[in-house]
Amino acid sequence: MRSFSVARRALLVAGLACTAGAVHAQGAIRIGEINSYKAQPAFLAPYKKGMELAVAEINGAGGIQGRKLELVVRDDNGNPGDAVRAADELLAREKVDVLMGSFLSHVGLALTDFARQKKVFFLAAEPLTDKIVWENGNRYTFRLRASTYMQVAMLVPEAAALKKKRWAIVYPNYEYGQSAAATFKKLLKAAQPDVEFVAEQAPPLSKVDAGSVVQALADAKPDAIFNVLFAADLARLVREGNTRGLFKGREVVSLLTGEPEYLDPLKGEAPVGWIVTGYPWYAIQTPEHQAFLKAYKERFNDHPRLGSVVGYTAIQSLAAGLRKAGGSDTEKLIAAFKGLEVASPFGTIRYRPEDHQSTMGTFVGRTRLQNGTGVMADFRYLDGARFQPSADEVRKLRAAN
Repeated sequence: MRSFSVARRALLVAGLACTAGAVHAQGAIRIGEINSYKAQPAFLAPYKKGMELAVAEINGAGGIQGRKLELVVRDDNGNPGDAVRAADELLAREKVDVLMGSFLSHVGLALTDFARQKKVFFLAAEPLTDKIVWENGNRYTFRLRASTYMQVAMLVPEAAALKKKRWAIVYPNYEYGQSAAATFKKLLKAAQPDVEFVAEQAPPLSKVDAGSVVQALADAKPDAIFNVLFAADLARLVREGNTRGLFKGREVVSLLTGEPEYLDPLKGEAPVGWIVTGYPWYAIQTPEHQAFLKAYKERFNDHPRLGSVVGYTAIQSLAAGLRKAGGSDTEKLIAAFKGLEVASPFGTIRYRPEDHQSTMGTFVGRTRLQNGTGVMADFRYLDGARFQPSADEVRKLRAAN
């Protein structure tokens, strides 16, 4: 009897172990998401809704090979140190499978380095600095949103076509703004060798003294202005510039200004005739976007912003990568993301193997007032694949890594 009991007990233990393993295999795939929700609510509140919509759609369709997706969200307070601490806590305590998120470029760079050190997969959804996929790029980090270089490259042909010689530039004084200004000068000089840059204003992020900035720009007497300010800084520049007549008779080329997050709050004060990148959600008629728009409105009783598209597509990207990889193993996920194609509200995008940058594009058009609100007119979608450096150039930029 004793030997029988021992044998039966051994079988029971083995069976319980198999059952536990099966339960674990079917557990949720946990996504650790880190972002500046309190610091940048205009973009990131819609972004979070976009993520939630994608998670609901994926889980409603059965998840990833039977496993549901679960978001575990942390706020980084717009601070690189807080972001790294949050990432560490997500890995150590929450046992997340992958990391994603970030908005501000310097925060994104800190998380990019964290991913390298910890050897964990990180999808940088929004931060625009080129360094994330070039100089500071690493095998663990991929990026969704069109980069600073890509968006500036989309605007430079428009700027060159204006044939304006004297340009002034205004940008927030941190990584994103600095690189946007440097890229604009480099690319416009190549396209229009006689161009002159007669003024630069670089106020601290979220602390622009609009009066002094506008006066300094006006004193330089530029023919045109390149603006990189966004959010509250943009609103202050526009209002003070309108009051002092800075934009009268001058062309303005402006990054991000056509995004509803930043254009809508200006209402009737919205600039007219600026050449901008943005998201005219109200006029995009493609089947992919119409399906997204319908689903978003039904779930939230609101229209999407660009953040909504970025959050939604980031989750869909992870889902596509997880399916291709057969799970959340880091090495398999890295391999799956190289060349990965993803359906998005803007059409199919692809993550380039050379630099892990997606080909997600953006819309370029001119601002105008419509029923007392700023909108984008005469816009067109520019595929990001057309505005990326060659594979050879990228290899040189990533050589140190």
